[in-house]
Amino acid sequence: MNIFKLSIKNIISKPLSSLLSLALLVFGIGIISLLLQLNSLIKTQMDNNLKGIDMVVGAKGSPLQLILSAVYHIDSPTGNISVEDAKKIKNNRMVGSSIDLLYGDNYKGYRIVGTDDEFLDLYDAKIKDGRKWEDPFEVVVGSKIHSKFGLKLDDELMSSHGLRETGEAHEDQLFKVVGLLEPSNSVIDQLIVTSPKSIWDLHAEHDHSGEEHDDEHDDEHDHEHDDEHDHEHDDEHDHEHDDEEITAMLIKFQNPMNIIQFPRQINEETNLQAAVPSYEISRLFKLFGFGIETLTYLAYLIIIVSAFSLFINLFNSMRDRKYEMALIRTLGSSRRQLSFMIIFESLILTTVGFLLGLLVSRLGVVFVSSLMEESLNYNLNSFGILNEELWLLILSIFIGLISSIIPALQVYNLNISEVLGDE
Repeated sequence: MNIFKLSIKNIISKPLSSLLSLALLVFGIGIISLLLQLNSLIKTQMDNNLKGIDMVVGAKGSPLQLILSAVYHIDSPTGNISVEDAKKIKNNRMVGSSIDLLYGDNYKGYRIVGTDDEFLDLYDAKIKDGRKWEDPFEVVVGSKIHSKFGLKLDDELMSSHGLRETGEAHEDQLFKVVGLLEPSNSVIDQLIVTSPKSIWDLHAEHDHSGEEHDDEHDDEHDHEHDDEHDHEHDDEHDHEHDDEEITAMLIKFQNPMNIIQFPRQINEETNLQAAVPSYEISRLFKLFGFGIETLTYLAYLIIIVSAFSLFINLFNSMRDRKYEMALIRTLGSSRRQLSFMIIFESLILTTVGFLLGLLVSRLGVVFVSSLMEESLNYNLNSFGILNEELWLLILSIFIGLISSIIPALQVYNLNISEVLGDE
């Protein structure tokens, strides 16, 4: 007699009670698995974007907003800072390396960032096709963008002012694609990168041609343009744009211990703001931690309820099938076989519940990822199995065993003659 097949038939014979127990388990496992997946994916994404960045310097405002805008590019900047002020920070003996960032324009919702070659090195970004930018208005395009829009080398891009594609288009100046990046699983995959001069010149030309600017501003622009022309072969950060502005600076310290002193010094002694990414992101996770922890406890409660439901299901099933069990015993099955049949029923339900719970969690990840991609351009799709999810499998098996112990003992101690005599 095939006990395993008989267990499956017993489950099918009572579909409503089986589905109730299964649904509760799937719901509980699915919530916990989804939270584990999202927590792991978000932390991985954030860690990939934080490497090599000890401090971010920008305009006064919210430090978390500064980190989200300058490191993760999912928020508006706090403002601009002058190149002159940035140079003072860069020349400080505590600073090991510094990368300037300029942003405020986009291509179809994806940010255009003016920066140095070191920005590509920061994320280990490799050129897939083409080369790095050399002249103004040449751009290198992140892997997500060129694959989404089918961009090729020598394509021309029309940017829009602001961080949303609904902004005013810069029709008078197009960017030329000279390089395509390989995927790096970091924020640079969703950025268009160019030189700082491209951003300065773009806004200078835009401001110069705008009707809303007064004569004084036009004269100032002409002076800046002449100055830039005279020094076009000099270092653009040290000479050409001293009166221009940047949006933020990404800084790595000479000594990690400087992270204690230098940010406080900038915040207290200058009109700039210094934010430490690791601290701000840790604070962000703490803010969301309570909600995530509450959902996790709720999911475990649902799993416990599913265990009780499974136990009641098996217990009532035993009461209804006493005569059937007694007949099976008379046909030659042993007590142990019948006990294992009950255990198998429970384990089949919990294992199927675990697998369906994983499927539900992956569908949840895809849904959340689609929402984040639509609003923040981030993709969190992943179908890997986490170590914590293996513990969920062990938990499911444990629930199946615990729920089946009493019904299995009832079968084992079943009095055949008494049951058949009652019938």
